[in-house]
Amino acid sequence: MARLKEKYEKEVIPKLEKEFGISNPMAVPRITRVICNMGLGEAPRNNKLMDQAVDELTAITGQRPTIRKARRSIAQFKLRAGMQIGCAVTLRRDRMYEFLDRLINISLPRVRDFRGLSPKGFDGRGNFTMGVRDHSIFPEIDYTKVEVPKGMNVTVVTTAKTDDQARFLLQELGFPFVKG
Repeated sequence: MARLKEKYEKEVIPKLEKEFGISNPMAVPRITRVICNMGLGEAPRNNKLMDQAVDELTAITGQRPTIRKARRSIAQFKLRAGMQIGCAVTLRRDRMYEFLDRLINISLPRVRDFRGLSPKGFDGRGNFTMGVRDHSIFPEIDYTKVEVPKGMNVTVVTTAKTDDQARFLLQELGFPFVKG
């Protein structure tokens, strides 16, 4: 069993029940999925870039991403409907907990001048989104082979009703939010 999942079941659930007065165990907020998204604006002009991004996102998450295509044409961006413009992975269950554990304990401390995650990343429905400017913070990436540093978005989807519940849940799991 994943370390983070064990921590959630043994430590975080009782704290959430006590903090928010939840008596029904099924009403306790939990993480349902994590979505990792990598948008590549240069991909239509550079075919090799998409293959590298897919390989790197596979190494980071442990699951092969789906390739995302443009829905409509935009002339100013020289973009046609159907062109490959990014890739995304949805992680669930044990793979999700393993990824979050590596993100919190290994990758985020490797970010230069890291002072914590912004608490403004919540969407009002209990979901949290954060951006990573350089994907080479993950130890699975060999930065000597990276030609172009790529950014990515990580969205943590929870069953929390409010942002306060989601923030408390993620803080208890070890997410380093900025105090303020």
